[in-house]
Amino acid sequence: MRKNIDIDESVLTKLRIIAAFEDMSVKAMMEKAVSFFVEYKEKERLSSLTDEEKEDLGLLLLMQQADRQDIVDRDEVMKALEE
Repeated sequence: MRKNIDIDESVLTKLRIIAAFEDMSVKAMMEKAVSFFVEYKEKERLSSLTDEEKEDLGLLLLMQQADRQDIVDRDEVMKALEE
């Protein structure tokens, strides 16, 4: 996806220098920086969750992976609950 953004000249100059040191294009450097920032924010958000919220998120992720075509009898559910 192509997006045009305005970047301050001093920041752009710094990006060019860092990209040269890293032997990367400015575009690749910016993509890497944005990916790093998004990952950092995701980790920051996860670490701020309570244990209950983490359990809820884990359950949600498991539910999304479940096969919706798989059907279980009521008796099986009741047996599992009794155990």
